[in-house]
Amino acid sequence: MDRLQRQIAFLVEIDKLKTILRRNHIADGSRVENDAEHSWHFAMAALVLSELAIAEIDLLKVLKMALIHDIVEVDAGDTFIYDEAAKAGQAEREMRAAERLFGLLPEDQAETIRGLWDEFEERRTPEALYARAIDRLAAILLNYASEGKTWRQHGISKAQLLAINQPIALGSPALWDYVRELIEEAARRGYVDH
Repeated sequence: MDRLQRQIAFLVEIDKLKTILRRNHIADGSRVENDAEHSWHFAMAALVLSELAIAEIDLLKVLKMALIHDIVEVDAGDTFIYDEAAKAGQAEREMRAAERLFGLLPEDQAETIRGLWDEFEERRTPEALYARAIDRLAAILLNYASEGKTWRQHGISKAQLLAINQPIALGSPALWDYVRELIEEAARRGYVDH
């Protein structure tokens, strides 16, 4: 019973992910998305685009990473990728959150799920590289679809987009080629600063 109680406590606690708002707007631009919606969208994109991964991947592992990658934001909050000041201390905040949140689970599950989170953060496998690429792609797609709403609100430049998102190439060169074209088109349409 203690095992089940710990599992249930974890599931109730991570429901808070639905309350963590991101800076990105959903595709129609009507509102910002929350972390739970982002995790779902990330998982769907990873599933649909898996043939574009740089190497043979374990898709189930990538889908697990998609589900757990932002759980730490229940405690640490969402850090906007283009906000350099907010990124200071992010790793430490997220590490503390990982200890607490994954520690709610029974030890064997905590170890497994924490291991997947660590692998995603450390970018040490083809699965992690592909997952990181898709994580970045998801935000770009929504920003482009909403005519750069978040990019325009925060004065994001084409140069920033290219620099921050270049790691997509490590997980999928084909997706990076696509993203670069999308960024160029976004600049032509005025969705980002030149």
